[in-house]
Amino acid sequence: MAEITLEDIGKIYPDGTRAVGQVTLDIRDGEFLVLVGPSGCGKSTVLRMIAGLEEISEGKLHIGDRLVNDVAPKDRDIAMVFQNYALYPHMTVFDNMAFGLKLRKTPKDEIKRRVDDAAEVLEITEFLDRKPKALSGGQRQRVAMGRAIVREPKAFLMDEPLSNLDAKLRVQMRTELGRLHNRLETTTVYVTHDQVEAMTLGHRVAVLRAVSQKRPFNLQQVAPPTELFNNPANLFVAGFIGSPAMNMVYGVLEQESEGRVFLKFADKRVYVERAALDAHPGIEDYFGKQIVVGIRPGEFEDARMGEAPADRTIRVKTDVNELLGSESYVHFGLDSAPVITPDIEELLADSGTDPETLGHETRFTARVSPDVSVPDMSEVDLVIDTSKLHFFDIDSSDKIGYTAKA
Repeated sequence: MAEITLEDIGKIYPDGTRAVGQVTLDIRDGEFLVLVGPSGCGKSTVLRMIAGLEEISEGKLHIGDRLVNDVAPKDRDIAMVFQNYALYPHMTVFDNMAFGLKLRKTPKDEIKRRVDDAAEVLEITEFLDRKPKALSGGQRQRVAMGRAIVREPKAFLMDEPLSNLDAKLRVQMRTELGRLHNRLETTTVYVTHDQVEAMTLGHRVAVLRAVSQKRPFNLQQVAPPTELFNNPANLFVAGFIGSPAMNMVYGVLEQESEGRVFLKFADKRVYVERAALDAHPGIEDYFGKQIVVGIRPGEFEDARMGEAPADRTIRVKTDVNELLGSESYVHFGLDSAPVITPDIEELLADSGTDPETLGHETRFTARVSPDVSVPDMSEVDLVIDTSKLHFFDIDSSDKIGYTAKA
C-alpha cells in the first residue's frame, strides 16, 4: 500500500485546452478517496494521470516516496478497473484474472494461489471455468475486480466501475466494494458522477468542477461525506452533494431590537436559531442584505407530527407528494425568483436543465414523515429546523464564514 500525493497537478492539451488545474491532494495510505463531480470536470483525467495513461503537464505526482511523473504505467504498481470491464471473451474467468500475472512470468503455483484467494473474497470461485458471456453484469464486474486484486498493487484506481449496472445491482455492488476495501485495506481512488456512490463509499470525497478562465482550478472541497453534507464550502458543493438536492432561495436576515434574528424569504418569515448563526462567523455583516439561503429537504417536517413552533412554521401549497414507504417527498413552489449564480448554472447544465425554463418560482422539496397524509394540491404546515440553515454570499457563492474542519 502507499500514499498518493498530487502537488499542483495540471493537464493542458496541445490545442491549449486546460482540463485540469492546480489539483493538490494527499491520498492517505489505505484510504478510499472518491473523486466526484459533473461530466467534464476532469475527474477521469486526474485518475488517468495517476495511472500514467495521461501525460502530466504541470506539477508532481508521488506514489509512496517515488516521483512517478515519467514512470511508465506498468511500472507504477497500480491496478485500474474500468467501467466496461475489458474482459477477454475467449478466456475463462480464471485466465482473465491470471492474464496480467502470466505476462509478468509469475510462477504457476503463485498465480493459482492469488486467483483462488481473490475468487473466494469476491465469491466467484464457482465461475472460474466459465467465459464472460455466461456471466451477469455484476459477476463480470467481480471478475474485473479480481483481475486487479490478484496483482496485489500499491493502489486501486477505479473509473466509474458500476455505471453499467442496473440500479439494484449498483446498490449491492457498492456494499460489496466497501466490504472488499475493509478487508484488503488497499489505497483506492474511485471516480464517479454519482454523488450517492461517493457519499456511501468514500472515507473522504473530493468534489471537482470544470476549469474556466476565471477559475483555473478544479478542486472545490475535500472532506469526509458528512462534512461535505453539513458544511459545504460553496453553492456548487451544496447543490451537488445531497439527494434530493439542497433547496436554495434568496433571503434577508433581520435582527430585532431584543437580538432575535429572523429570515425573510419569498413571503415567509421564520426565526433563526442561534446554532445556524454561530456556524457562519461574520454573518452579522450580512444582516439586511440579500443572501442565498440553503435548506436541506430533511430539515422540514409536517407540523402535525409533533411540536410546531409558530415562528418556525410555514404554510405551503403542495404540488405533488411522493410516498416512498419510509419517507415522503412534498414538492411545492414559492413566490420567489429561482437562484441563478454561475455555480447553479453549471449544476443545471449538468442535469440538462435550461435556466430559462425555471420560470419565476422557486421549487422546493421537503422530506417528511409518511405517517401523515399530504394530498396533492393541498395546503400543509411545515416546520423548519432553522438551526441547520446554510447561508451563502451571492457574489462569491462561498458559504459565509466557511472554515474547513480539521
